[in-house]
Amino acid sequence: MSANRPAPLEPRLAVTRPARGRLRRAMAVALPVPVLGLVLLMTSGHLLLPMQNVVTIEAKMASKRDFFEDPEVERLLLKHGFRVHITRMGSREIANQDIKGYDVVFPSGQPAADLITRERAAADRPVTNYRPFVSPIVLATYRGYAEALRGAGVAERLPGPGGRHLYYTLDMANFLKLTRSGKRWDDIGISRQGVRNGNKILAQTSDICEANSGATYLGLVAFVEGDNDAPDTEAEAEELAGRIKPLLVEQGLPSSEKAETYLSADGKGISPIAVIYEHQFLAHQIQYEAEHGTPDTERVLLYPSTRFVTEPQLVALTRDGDRLGDLVANDPELQHRAMELGFRVRDAGSDATGDGLAGFLGERNIPAPVTSADDTKAVLPRLPLLERMIQIVGDCPPAEGAE
Repeated sequence: MSANRPAPLEPRLAVTRPARGRLRRAMAVALPVPVLGLVLLMTSGHLLLPMQNVVTIEAKMASKRDFFEDPEVERLLLKHGFRVHITRMGSREIANQDIKGYDVVFPSGQPAADLITRERAAADRPVTNYRPFVSPIVLATYRGYAEALRGAGVAERLPGPGGRHLYYTLDMANFLKLTRSGKRWDDIGISRQGVRNGNKILAQTSDICEANSGATYLGLVAFVEGDNDAPDTEAEAEELAGRIKPLLVEQGLPSSEKAETYLSADGKGISPIAVIYEHQFLAHQIQYEAEHGTPDTERVLLYPSTRFVTEPQLVALTRDGDRLGDLVANDPELQHRAMELGFRVRDAGSDATGDGLAGFLGERNIPAPVTSADDTKAVLPRLPLLERMIQIVGDCPPAEGAE
């Protein structure tokens, strides 16, 4: 079946209606329970929704599939006549593979979306990009590790209501110095937090060759190591990539999704610091508070002093994909649900994000993240240079369409 072909209509049943009161009395006596329920749904009008045309959207998505796989989002989309069938893969993998036959692709950051947009424009097949929400890259850790970094002068607590500190600022330059010098957790007094860990101090990422979070962290490290500047030439990019490679490849075999590891029961022993998206942490806190009545104070976030806000872009490839993108970006119910899933939602008709998330968290006694206004905003290298650095650091094959 074509990706854009509506699902076939279910047959409508013709029912001759006697007076409503008489019908209900007759049904109660004569009909089996399943048939009785069906007729009651028909008389109330609630059976019409499943009989409407439902368009199945074929989509390739990275971590932002969290939104589309949410049951409430699925319900809201179905109400508008959409069902989304998702093929899961990393952002760079999306850009590196054939997207023929798909209605939308949703990489988690701008570089992969730009690769797709540029390739389609060159083929005279332009696309429409939608940016319904944002989610910063963060370093997720556990309180003991954050406090050990604070004791080493590398992290600072950010203010929190009632003395509850879920968020810290991480001095990226000094953190990378710890990694480069080969310092281990035991060297900075992690034992004072009741933990023994002789592993090197570093942040673990998803696969740099596949995931936007891994590639974005690479760009963040490159910016800091390049004296808060991005390389301008291929020679500069190659030299910088070789210099930062040891900071990124000693983490062992990278997994495809670090958030799953971090939020698992064994996460502390496997990945003390994981590069994830802010919404993944906040979604966990929202669910945890709903189940336990209090936030999860063992898990905390490190906000790099050099920040980079990811710009996930839903790329519409067909007319049905365009309709879906417009709906997700502008429908109030879907926008509200995105906020409930931890995303910073963009105001309709604006590039700015609203204050709804902070208010929503406050209603649940979950401290809202407050980053420092003094933080430096990182700039990624130009797309061809970033792609070259990804290839060098991750020993990755080149993406299609990359220069």
